Amino acid sequence: MSHISGAEKKKSIAIAVLTVSDTRDKETDKSGGTIIQMAESAGHHIVDYRIRTDEPAEISSNVEEWIGNEGIEAIIITGGSGIGFRDVTIETVTPYFTKAIDGFGELFRYLSYTEDVGSKALLSRATAGSIDEKVLFALPGSSKAVKLAMEKLILPELHHIVHELTKHRK
Repeated sequence: MSHISGAEKKKSIAIAVLTVSDTRDKETDKSGGTIIQMAESAGHHIVDYRIRTDEPAEISSNVEEWIGNEGIEAIIITGGSGIGFRDVTIETVTPYFTKAIDGFGELFRYLSYTEDVGSKALLSRATAGSIDEKVLFALPGSSKAVKLAMEKLILPELHHIVHELTKHRK
């Protein structure tokens, strides 16, 4: 039995979306668009959406701004999570974590293995963690991977995660 009330399950979560890419813009950003479309279809509100290059300073600047914004409850980043030289998202965001949510990356890689890319899933460094009362998810840049993460993990658990991070206020 869930310990989240029906009213809390219907609450719209305020989300900031960041696409990390050296090549995409808002017209070609299919992954960021997928996050936005799926979150809005689930009744959530997109507070901010940006695209930044694979530069730690740019990623950090956005994350720090959003951490300081009390109106944002969740941050979803797509891109920069692979093993390539320019993939710096994971190294940039994990130092901000108050607590890592290890199960997210583990389950994402399992689902990627069984439902999408097979053994190539071992290259994924997707991760999640809490930053005080906010949750941050760092996803691959692939729109198929984003859809998988949103559909199977993030959207089904987002209310519960936010509830757990903020229940001490009640």
